[in-house]
Amino acid sequence: MLISILKKLYLRDLEKLKTELELYRDEQNIWLVDKQITNTAGNLCLHLIGNLNAYIGAELGKTGYIRNRPLEFSSGPVPRAELLKGIDGTAQMITATFDQLTEAQLADEYPQLVMDGKVSTGYFLTHLATHLSYHLGQINYHRRLLDN
Repeated sequence: MLISILKKLYLRDLEKLKTELELYRDEQNIWLVDKQITNTAGNLCLHLIGNLNAYIGAELGKTGYIRNRPLEFSSGPVPRAELLKGIDGTAQMITATFDQLTEAQLADEYPQLVMDGKVSTGYFLTHLATHLSYHLGQINYHRRLLDN
């Protein structure tokens, strides 16, 4: 049951991420740094795509994805259409990976050492879902504040 819940939450929030990027009136503002906001919506989007593809896709889905985390925060400006394509690819990876996960795997130890120590796969997947939601909120705030 947790697998289907997490899958729905990931797909819902990835769709919301697309909506946020589409709502920017000026595409250039996706990459705007202003005032005390140092992470652009574009960089946060790249970070979420990289994070999910590394920890879920590469590790659990065996996709072969290789992450370059520093580029997630130094790349830009990537066209909005390319960001949206990356989100779509991430959603497809989520679907494929979660469709092959078992409830028994959720109780297993996550294969990588993450956070402050060993955690179950279910715990870490829940953490990643809240991480996605956290940055989605930052992107929403960035858009409403800086895309006037």
